[in-house]
Amino acid sequence: MIDLRNIETFYWAAVLGSLRATSEKLSTTQPAISQRISALEGALGVRLFERDARGVTLTAKGHELLAHAERLLDARRDLVRAAKDHAAMSGTLKLGVAETIVQTWLPRLIEKIHHTYPQLLLEIEVDNTVTLAAHLTSRRIDLAFLLGPILEARVENVPLSTYRLAWVAAPGLDLGPAPVPLERVASMPIVTYPSTSQPYRHVRDMLMRAGIGAPRMYGCASLAMIARMVRDGIGAGFITPVFLQDEIERGELRELAVDAEPLPMLNFTASWLEGPSSHPARVIATMAQHIADLDATTRKA
Repeated sequence: MIDLRNIETFYWAAVLGSLRATSEKLSTTQPAISQRISALEGALGVRLFERDARGVTLTAKGHELLAHAERLLDARRDLVRAAKDHAAMSGTLKLGVAETIVQTWLPRLIEKIHHTYPQLLLEIEVDNTVTLAAHLTSRRIDLAFLLGPILEARVENVPLSTYRLAWVAAPGLDLGPAPVPLERVASMPIVTYPSTSQPYRHVRDMLMRAGIGAPRMYGCASLAMIARMVRDGIGAGFITPVFLQDEIERGELRELAVDAEPLPMLNFTASWLEGPSSHPARVIATMAQHIADLDATTRKA
C-alpha cells in the first residue's frame, strides 16, 4: 500500500531539494521525512533521491515519477475542493449539442446545471455531429453531446440516449397500402439529416443495395424544418420520431411501415478531451447521463 502522505513528502523534497526545508514545510521532523521517503522507495522498489551533504537530488527514475506524484496531489486537491463546496465549479463550459438532444431533454439539464452550479456559465453550440466532433478535437468546445462514440486518442465517451429511426409522412401522402415498398417511398424526395450524418449515409446505402440509384434526398440540419417539409407533403421523412409525438397524436404526421431492412438506432454519447481542465466536462457529462436515463424511463412508462 502506497501512502499518499509519502508521495506528498517525495514531491516537496524534490521541489525544495532539502529534507530540512521539507520537514519545515510539512511541520514534522527531518527523521520523519527521511523515513517517509525510504518507505516510498521500498514500496516502489526504486531509488528516488541521491543524498549528499548539500541535500537531495532526484535520480533519473525520481524525475520520471515526479510528474505522476504531482497529478495525484492535484487529484486530491480537486477532490477536497469539490467536497467542501458543491457550487464551487465556475468559469465557462463550451457545450456542443446535436439538435435531437436539444429537442428532447437538454432544457432539463440546463435547469439542473443552473441550480447546482450557479457560477458555471454555458456557451451552447447546436450543430451536426461531424462539426461538433471537429470542434471538440480542435478544443473549440469542451464537451459534446453527439452521435458517438468518438474513437480518438484522449477522447472520453459515456453513453447518453438511444433513439430509434423511422419513416414518417403526411397523412395525405398517397403511398398505397402498408407495408409500403421501398421503391414507392424512393419515388419521391426523402427528407432526412444532413449529408454528412450517419442516417443520411445509411438510407442512401440502403437504397443503393435495393437497386434504387440516384435517389432524391434532401439533407437538412434543422429537425423542425425536416418535420415541416414532411408535413407539407414534400416527401417521406427518415428521422427519429422521439420529438414528433405531438404531431403524430394530432394526426399531422404518421409513421410508415416500409418493406425494407431493419433500421439502425441513433446512439448519442457525451464526449470530451481528457486533460487537466476536463473536470467540469466530466461532471456535466455524468449529470447529462442521469437526465438522459430519466428521460428514457419516462418515455417507456
